[in-house]
Amino acid sequence: MIEIINSSFVTSAPNVAAAPENEYLNEVVFMARSNVGKSSLLNALSGRKSLAKVSSTPGKTRLINFFDVTMIDRDNDQRLEAIFVDLPGFGYAKVSKSIKSDWEKNLTDFIAQRKQIKIFMHLIDCRHPNLAIDYSVSDYLDQVCREDQVIIRVFTKIDKLNQKEQGKLLRDHPGAILISSAKKKGTNKLVALIHDILNEDREDENDS
Repeated sequence: MIEIINSSFVTSAPNVAAAPENEYLNEVVFMARSNVGKSSLLNALSGRKSLAKVSSTPGKTRLINFFDVTMIDRDNDQRLEAIFVDLPGFGYAKVSKSIKSDWEKNLTDFIAQRKQIKIFMHLIDCRHPNLAIDYSVSDYLDQVCREDQVIIRVFTKIDKLNQKEQGKLLRDHPGAILISSAKKKGTNKLVALIHDILNEDREDENDS
């Protein structure tokens, strides 16, 4: 069994130039339209209620937040270090057009230029799986994703769907992960997937 046994806030940065130094390809970027449940998922994965702050105002947070995370494989007691990166929510902001434009440029620059990113975690509200903004984000990720990077699409709040609706969602989006932060459904599977991807990359580095 894979578990997150430690997590802590490191720092915030407004853009890629101010992001903390990190020589490893071990960053997991969480990105979502505002109010999809990104902060709730980060808290559920880490087992900490307040690791990521859940804002009552969608689109309020404009900084890129970094968290140190330690995972452990209980089968062999091996530990794996990772950095979770919480990007500001996109597609909603009661700010001026100039501020929003700068904000969105900072996000796209970070996604395209941050070499340490290994996994892009694109979160989508399961009740609204076909929004144009999410298709745009998916297209953008497909364009910028390198061969050594992985995209995982995660549908949140699946406790709001019945079994038949969940089945249709998986048929329409094969390979997606279904998550309910409130019910802790799918969180263990997601942690294990993150661990396996990062661990495979670490083993490849050790072999080279």
